[in-house]
Amino acid sequence: MKETKTAFESIDAYIATFPSELQEKLQTIRSVIKESAPEATEKISYQMPTFDLHGNLVHFAAFKHHIGFYPTPNGIDEFEAELAQYPRSKGAVQFPHDRPLPLALISRIVQYRVARNSEKAQMKSPKKK
Repeated sequence: MKETKTAFESIDAYIATFPSELQEKLQTIRSVIKESAPEATEKISYQMPTFDLHGNLVHFAAFKHHIGFYPTPNGIDEFEAELAQYPRSKGAVQFPHDRPLPLALISRIVQYRVARNSEKAQMKSPKKK
């Protein structure tokens, strides 16, 4: 039997599919990202809540035992020491449900990603004469 996946149209629609306790955590992460990157726009990318500013800024997603946070490899590398206590991979970190979310760290990572994406966008923009 083929499994069908839901195509989410918004972050609200994505968050609404989870139990209320998890919805609260997801809304908290969303709020921290919005505060840290007020110019970023929300979208769904790879079926995950995503913030975009000159390209994908960060993604996040809920799983059975953790919330995945995806600040790209450079976001992980820059904060490697602070993220050492969490399971992580090249471009993702897992925040277990049974531990408090590191909101200040998430905010700093998002601000770092804003700076990197903005620098990259400036380098790509045509120089004025």
